[in-house]
Amino acid sequence: MGFSQGLSGLNAAAKALDVVGNNIANSQTYGFKAGSIAFADVFAGVDGLGVQVAGVSQNFGQGSLDTTGGILDMGINNGRGFFRMVNSDGGVFYGRNGQFDTDEEGFIVNKTNGLFLTGYQATGTPPTIEPGAGVGPIRIPQNGMTPQASSKGSLIGNLKADDDKVAETPFNPENEKSFNYQSQVEAYDSLGNKHSVKIYYAKDANGDWKAYANDSTAPKLGGTPPEPVFSELGLTFDSSGNMTGTTNLVIEGVSFNGAEPLKFDLDMSGMTKHSTDFKVQLESSDGYAPGTFQGYSVSDGGEITVKYSNGQTQVLAQVVMADFANEGGLASKGGNVWEETAQSGQPFLGTSGSGSFGSIKGGMLESSNVELGQEMVNMIVYQRNYQSNSQTIKTQSELLQTLVNLR
Repeated sequence: MGFSQGLSGLNAAAKALDVVGNNIANSQTYGFKAGSIAFADVFAGVDGLGVQVAGVSQNFGQGSLDTTGGILDMGINNGRGFFRMVNSDGGVFYGRNGQFDTDEEGFIVNKTNGLFLTGYQATGTPPTIEPGAGVGPIRIPQNGMTPQASSKGSLIGNLKADDDKVAETPFNPENEKSFNYQSQVEAYDSLGNKHSVKIYYAKDANGDWKAYANDSTAPKLGGTPPEPVFSELGLTFDSSGNMTGTTNLVIEGVSFNGAEPLKFDLDMSGMTKHSTDFKVQLESSDGYAPGTFQGYSVSDGGEITVKYSNGQTQVLAQVVMADFANEGGLASKGGNVWEETAQSGQPFLGTSGSGSFGSIKGGMLESSNVELGQEMVNMIVYQRNYQSNSQTIKTQSELLQTLVNLR
């Protein structure tokens, strides 16, 4: 028996204790993946020369999720995948630590090392994430939202079929006897001015209905109110009380403050004529006033959404996820991030909950997957291993001393 076997055993046991110590030290590190060591024997011909460390691998198994409430905290649950991040030089890194914040320019960055979180970018008006969208750093702009002129909307509700009032003619909004019911919708012009459009419903002696619309909100210009602009539509219903024929009322309003004249296409196909009370309301509209930035949120699908004071929200991006054919081949770079290698293969990208990817949970973080109880047992085992190897060296030393003392 030589010293080399015992010395190799001491080195291997020391390395194993390093791995255990690192696991224990990072047991409270979000997104940390526990390491494990593998050993291999060393042979020269038929003689065993000891042990060597074959490698240290990481267990990429799921860690538990902790609720934090942080706006930009994200945890990956029940599945594979990594957050994809880049540095200022374009280098790409991957990690499971979802502790993110914004920098001074509004980019979402990893708190550990300032890497930029990437996502599929929303485009268009309103912004949406289309298939094949570009991937890049996610930035949350804090400027306001520009107004959007109302161009279309829809009404829902009911006209009272058994109303016995017959409207006088001609229609006059100042004469309540010339209509049976009145409702109101709000619309916005190109500058964000709000228009209150009144809609009047009149029933004639034959039981037929007409709708009249009037934009009544334009201010007096030079002391003289603008001429009212009326729009009208004949309403027809089938025997079941559902609308038939032309169902769109085109509202043409006046212009003020230099805005484009309001032109609002109101779909009334959701209207009915039943023997119940009058009730009409705006179901939807595509216009809105200007708004100031009020905050943002992360959905469980990884979508970053901005909120504005006008009640509108806009999707900015969706967090992109990456996975590898061999995640064990990734190279650890510290700071809870990894880089791809030839052994890991190239990444494939996707989104939360798709394919093999886990689900992103907003306001949560994935804990370390270190099992402290198992690590304590491993520490005892490797300590005994170290002691045993040191004992073989001691025994070899005593044997040599015995040989030296022979006369």
